[in-house]
Amino acid sequence: MKNRIKAIFGIEYPIIQGGMVWASGWRLASAVSNAGGLGVIGAGSMYPEVLKEHIIKCQQATTKPFAVNVPMLYPNLDEVIEIIIELGVKIVFTSAGNPKVWTPKLKSHGIIVVHVVSSLKFALKAEEAGVDAVVAEGFEAGGHNGREESTTLVLIPLLKTHIKIPIIAAGGIATGNAMLAAMVLGADAVQVGSRFVACKEASSHILFKDMVVNAKEGDTQLTLKELTPVRLLKNKFYLDVLKAYQSGASKEQMQKLLGKGRAKKGMFEGNLQDGELEIGQVSVLINDIKSAKEIIEDMMFEFNATKIKVPKY
Repeated sequence: MKNRIKAIFGIEYPIIQGGMVWASGWRLASAVSNAGGLGVIGAGSMYPEVLKEHIIKCQQATTKPFAVNVPMLYPNLDEVIEIIIELGVKIVFTSAGNPKVWTPKLKSHGIIVVHVVSSLKFALKAEEAGVDAVVAEGFEAGGHNGREESTTLVLIPLLKTHIKIPIIAAGGIATGNAMLAAMVLGADAVQVGSRFVACKEASSHILFKDMVVNAKEGDTQLTLKELTPVRLLKNKFYLDVLKAYQSGASKEQMQKLLGKGRAKKGMFEGNLQDGELEIGQVSVLINDIKSAKEIIEDMMFEFNATKIKVPKY
């Protein structure tokens, strides 16, 4: 049966790299695309001129399709959208906002639009807005997350029964087996974030990559729901957040504690004590740092090997 996501994006494998802040620059995106998946530049940690540079370098590094992920809370959103249109980006993933705002303009320029959702409610709104597909992200995922805490295992079949557009499963997926499971539940493809953080081409700091590789069960926690829910590795900053909760800190006090630049400090600069270290629960299954090509090859090998065995059960 024809895979809808592969057909829409023009890619070889139904594997999408998450557009993660401080990890997803042009090197990672182009490497994933060259390996047959869909690479995604994470614009959330880039000023407009920096994003422009990454798009141009990605276009020079690959002839394959790639995308840009745009959080809609971006302060320079108008400028970012104009850069994307000007440079001829063909695929845009939007998140953290109302898809009705920018989808019509992007699509009027022939751009494929995908919106990230964490619930059926938002999936229906995205479909109504005219997006071409949704990323259905379970709360196992790293980084900013849904308040509903719906797991990927529940979210995918729920959306499958209510929407007609393609579904890309995200959250807790780092292996070929998980990819197959998501697709059996109704997903057309998977989005992989944490596994690509621990990747040779990722721009995340090597100390952060090593911490991801060494993560154990229970080392991540969803927190800061009063601000924006985010899944973090437990470190000194996380413990400071925990102490603030225990002392009854207000939302304003939590915001002050978070401050600015926490994610950059931890994930990009390698400050493992005071930085915000965003990663998914699946980090417990990540044991090495590989190239994007090796990650995709491993996932597809396991996917195909397991797929042969499935009819036996």
